[in-house]
Amino acid sequence: MVEQMVHQCVSENLWFRDILGIDVSGPPLPPVEDRLSFLRRYAEDSARRLAALGAQDEAWWEAEVRFFDVPRSRAWVMVRRIAHTAHHRGQQVELLRMLNREVYSTYGPTADTGGLLQHRAPTIYPYDSEKTLLAGEADGGAKRVLPGPGDRPPTERP
Repeated sequence: MVEQMVHQCVSENLWFRDILGIDVSGPPLPPVEDRLSFLRRYAEDSARRLAALGAQDEAWWEAEVRFFDVPRSRAWVMVRRIAHTAHHRGQQVELLRMLNREVYSTYGPTADTGGLLQHRAPTIYPYDSEKTLLAGEADGGAKRVLPGPGDRPPTERP
């Protein structure tokens, strides 16, 4: 999964710097490529990017930039960036499933958080915030315990 984090950090850096024009002025990869270092680097760069995005006006968002070889608005590029990141999130879920690892909520309940939304399964994230995530992981991992699927099948199939 290290290669996935390398790709995510390098890819976001290139998109933000070269397409959107937002440079966080730091290396995209941490000096040590371990889990906690990636989390810290990602959190730091994301905070800087969020601040830069929040400072932009409507004209900036509507302005066209080069998206590889096609002109697109920055708003379009940002939506595409979010979709690309969601794609990687889906890949991570599948990798975790193949490794028989628990899956916390991504966009709502999972089989490991209690099953289906229509069965009132909860949405459970491993940590409450970025601060508790970084502190918990620095202490060796302090994620919430997941309840599992419960007594109902975690699928929409009859």
